[in-house]
Amino acid sequence: MIRETHANGIKLTYREEGPPDAPLMVLLHGRTADHNGWNGITQHFAKRYRVLVPDLRGHGRSEWPGAYALPDMAEDIAALLDGTPAVIVGHSLGGIVAYHLAAAHPELVERLVLEDPPPPRPITGRAPLVEDDSTTFDWAMMHQTEAQFIGPDPAWKGAVRTITAPTLLFSGGPGSHVPSAEVAELIPGARLVTIDVGHLIHENARAEFLREVDAFLS
Repeated sequence: MIRETHANGIKLTYREEGPPDAPLMVLLHGRTADHNGWNGITQHFAKRYRVLVPDLRGHGRSEWPGAYALPDMAEDIAALLDGTPAVIVGHSLGGIVAYHLAAAHPELVERLVLEDPPPPRPITGRAPLVEDDSTTFDWAMMHQTEAQFIGPDPAWKGAVRTITAPTLLFSGGPGSHVPSAEVAELIPGARLVTIDVGHLIHENARAEFLREVDAFLS
């Protein structure tokens, strides 16, 4: 079911599936995607979780407010949770939002699953963004998040080191352009699983991804 709410001062659209009284899980998509990026994954976990799958701000049918600080995007999810702890799963940009949420609101994150998230340090060698005719996301979001990938706040690395939630981190291996294994080195006790299928692990190796997450959550 597609729902809307106001969270952190903006409209968030999200998909909800699963029993209403089940434990809560939130799936956070990657940059330029929306809740449909988790199709199939959502249904798998909805057998035993109440699963919320938001369109992040600047994406899909959520509001495009023109301001896209990564910590603000994490606060959107904190407001969506409204005090209820959850399992948080985030891919790529959604992984950054997830680890900001876990650092700022440890009481809201029971377990953390990060899929190939960019690390909180300057990333160099990225090609300049070139706008095309894509209309499913805000190009201002692309430019502002890109600037934060290239020049993140130096305090973010220290914040990630404070994460207390049990954490499973997937790296896409040499086939991925993202050095996500660095994030596992920052989070105390994080378990690193490398699946050499590139950046889209939950799509390119779905069965293995689900098997590892199920084992982690059990």
